[in-house]
Amino acid sequence: MSLSPSHSDHHTPSKGHAGLPFSRPPTPSVHTPVIGWVGLGAMGYQMAKNLATHSHSHPAGSGPVLVYNRTASRTEALLKELGHKVRVADSPAQIALECDVIFTSLGTDEAVKSVYAAFKAALENAKLDKPKIFVETSTIYPTLAGELDSLLSSIEHTHFLTAPVFGPPAAAAKSQLVMVMSGDYRSKKVVGYLVVPGVVKKVIDLGGNVEKAPTFKLLGNSLILGSIELLGEAMTLADKSGVGTDNLYEFVKDFMPAAPFLNYGKKMLDNEFDGSKGFAIDGGIKDATHIRRLLTAHNSPMPVIDIAHQHLLTARALHQAEEAKGVAKNEILDWSALVAGSRVAAGRPPFTYEEETKVVKE
Repeated sequence: MSLSPSHSDHHTPSKGHAGLPFSRPPTPSVHTPVIGWVGLGAMGYQMAKNLATHSHSHPAGSGPVLVYNRTASRTEALLKELGHKVRVADSPAQIALECDVIFTSLGTDEAVKSVYAAFKAALENAKLDKPKIFVETSTIYPTLAGELDSLLSSIEHTHFLTAPVFGPPAAAAKSQLVMVMSGDYRSKKVVGYLVVPGVVKKVIDLGGNVEKAPTFKLLGNSLILGSIELLGEAMTLADKSGVGTDNLYEFVKDFMPAAPFLNYGKKMLDNEFDGSKGFAIDGGIKDATHIRRLLTAHNSPMPVIDIAHQHLLTARALHQAEEAKGVAKNEILDWSALVAGSRVAAGRPPFTYEEETKVVKE
């Protein structure tokens, strides 16, 4: 994958100054922008909620946020929770037509393509008298960003930004996400002003090329996924050798207190792999697949991601087998459940310590 030369990099920040300034954009619009949000999954729900709450008292966006989700129960839940701070749209097309700043948070590249095709169809014959900014926050393969930018570029007064985020749903709920953003600089200023600090705590500006933020997102996720894989292997060895996973976790807290080690180590320690409260394993498999594709495109090997991908698939297969027997503990697995691959290889049960404890004591 190469970064498309068609997207300018005129505003690439110098090294050491990646943060985007969040002063009010110059010559602000005379009207209050209407904000829209498409996609209310585990991350999107929390981000949309915070945006609606924040924008309701925000000088740049005091009206209700117009929201859409394919599964209506999610929009109904948000409406029940926030009341007049949100409105529910009938379709992505309605959001494209009525809103000035449109955020998307979707689970797969295919879903992203479908929604943006609906945006394009809705706007093709519309007469726009003011700018629209589309903000794609999903984790997508970088070349798709270029495709979406080209798709919208034929529509007058539209701008497209990529703005994926780092952090689990719990961090999203607390507005503690970090956003990486690339695209038109003025649009980034407008969006940055809307989302900091109500939705994210920080934005890293990666310049004008819209493919750079998705690339950075996959790079960051490779570090997180690699950390989870290493942690899973170490936790398995701690259990198998009898030194204790609890002792290893205490060591992690004292000497390696990075968020992935602390958060996912606790899940492995407690065998709490509920994906509805974290990052679902299907998303982890999608991201691992994208990372491996990116590595192949750049001839840049990263063996830990290959192993993590295998263990994610193993964990999902084991979970599906438990579901078929009616004994699965969780409806959806968190991606930290990849530890199941290491456990099974070491002769341990995949999702529990019960049998191991008996062996150690005997």
